[in-house]
Amino acid sequence: MLRLALILRRNLPRLAGFATVPLIRILFWFARALGTDRASDLGGRLARTLGPRLPSHRTAMDNLRAAYPDRDEAQLQAIAGEAWDNLGRTGAEYAHLDTIFDHNPADPASQRMEVRGAEHFEAIRDDGKPGLIFSAHLANWELPAICAEKFGLETTAVFRPPNNPAAAQLVQEVRRKTMGGLAASGPGAVFAMQGAVERGGHLGQLIDQHFTRGVVVRFFDRPALVNPLLGKLARHHDCPVHGARVVRKPGGRFLLELTPALDLPRGPDGLIDVQGAMQAMTAVIEGWVRENPGQWLWMHRRWRPSMLPKGATTVTVAPNPVAAPSPAANATEPALDGARSR
Repeated sequence: MLRLALILRRNLPRLAGFATVPLIRILFWFARALGTDRASDLGGRLARTLGPRLPSHRTAMDNLRAAYPDRDEAQLQAIAGEAWDNLGRTGAEYAHLDTIFDHNPADPASQRMEVRGAEHFEAIRDDGKPGLIFSAHLANWELPAICAEKFGLETTAVFRPPNNPAAAQLVQEVRRKTMGGLAASGPGAVFAMQGAVERGGHLGQLIDQHFTRGVVVRFFDRPALVNPLLGKLARHHDCPVHGARVVRKPGGRFLLELTPALDLPRGPDGLIDVQGAMQAMTAVIEGWVRENPGQWLWMHRRWRPSMLPKGATTVTVAPNPVAAPSPAANATEPALDGARSR
C-alpha cells in the first residue's frame, strides 16, 4: 500500500495533466468556433488581465528593468502588458494555425500574411544544399515553420513540448497538420536533427531561451547561455544560416521576414566559430526584440547569472551581421551532446 501511495504521489502531476485533456479540447473547440480574430482578441484580453497576477509577471518585470534601465515603471508595465496580450493571442491562434497562413502574392491586400524575403526561401529551397534557420519567441512564433511548409522547403522544426501532457498532445496534433518535419527536444533527438541536415534538408530552431549547458553570449548587454546546436552544425557543414522572425501587425495581420544568410565569424582554422556564430544570431534577435519589445516572451528566465561559468562577463559583443530592419516592419532543444534546456 505504501509503495502504491509513493507511485501515485510521484506521478500525480502527470495524471493531473491528463485529466485536463477534455478541458483543453473544449477550449480549443471554443476558440475554433469563435473564428481567428475573435479568438485572438479574447485570448489577448484574458492574458493581459490575468498575466500580471501570476508569479511569472515578476520575472518579466525584472527582465525589463535590466534590459531598459532608462525607462520608467509605467513604460515597462506597458511593455509587459503587451507581452501578455501577445502570449494570449498566440495561444488562442493555435486553433487556427491550419488557416491563418493565407499568403498570396497575387492579391496581397486581402491577405493576413505578408512574407518579406520570399526570394531567400526559394533560393535555399532550390540550391540543393543544407541550411539552418534560427528564430525567436516573437509574435506568433509557430508561423515560420508553416511558411517553410507552404513554400515547399524541406525543414525539420525543433520544438520543446509543453509540460502539460494534454497541451503537448494537442499542440503536436496541430503542428503535424501544418508543418513539415518535427523534432521534439529530448534524448536521441539530436540524431534526427543531424540526419536532416546531412540529407541536404533544413533545420529550424528557436534560440532565445536559456540553455544550461550552452555557450555564453551577450543579450541586452548581459551574459546569457544559448544552445550551440546551430553553430556546431554550421561549423561542421559550412552551410548558410538565415534568421526568420514574425511581427504582429494591426488588424490581425502578420509580417514574416527571412533574412539573407549571415556572414558568420570564423576562427584561425577558417572554420565557423561556434560561440561567435551564436553571438551573431543572438545580436540579430536582440535587434528584433528592441524593435517590437511587446511581442517577445519576457516571462522566461533568460538570464541566470548563477549558472554562468567564470569570466562570462568578459564576452564581447559581435557586430550585427545583417542590416537593420526596415521601417516598414514597424507598422527549445538539444545540443550536439544531447543536453537539454530547462
